[in-house]
Amino acid sequence: MKILAISDVPSKALWDYGTREHLEGIDLILSCGDLPQKYLEYLTNFTAAPILYVHGNHDCSYRQHEPGGCTCVDDEVYVWKGLRIMGLGGSIKYNMRPDSYQYTEKEMSGRVRKLRRKAHKAGGIDLLLTHSPAAGLNDNTDHAHKGFECFNALLDEFEPQWFVHGHVHLNYDAKLPRVCTRGKTMVINATERYVFEIPDPAPAAPPRHFWGKWLEP
Repeated sequence: MKILAISDVPSKALWDYGTREHLEGIDLILSCGDLPQKYLEYLTNFTAAPILYVHGNHDCSYRQHEPGGCTCVDDEVYVWKGLRIMGLGGSIKYNMRPDSYQYTEKEMSGRVRKLRRKAHKAGGIDLLLTHSPAAGLNDNTDHAHKGFECFNALLDEFEPQWFVHGHVHLNYDAKLPRVCTRGKTMVINATERYVFEIPDPAPAAPPRHFWGKWLEP
């Protein structure tokens, strides 16, 4: 399965006359936010691949009109062809704009708690899709680009195979990796665009009781 991850900066390679060729062979598109609504809608004209997205902190316009032809997976555990995707958009709160997707650590932790039941019911998650990175993992030193601590707890608890995020542009810091690992998880910064391949998801396994490992002596 070939996945295109996009975030923050519209790709010139995708927003021109060669769009169809660049999208050929893509099975799924994941948007990590902060992309114009018209850009996502434009892509739907050139591919049959589903476009799943979470909100970025600058996606205020989405409140009036969500991108047509795309599926919002924010605050959901969304299963597509067996691939279990947990979506958590938004960034750390850094100003007082009431219409932006910004959250305190406490608010994001509350959203995570609400999704845990859905994740357990699905037997876990394969991919964590967010706008913000996790704290200390590809985030930045300025407050607006700090990551969330509760994302680290999610990675520890569910051990998804992939964690795809945006928000921290690669040109912010020459040392930022496009791809790295944390434990069993491949971490991908989706800024602009990045294509990666994963095995076709296996048939659903019996639910794993993740809380059990916290009860072990």
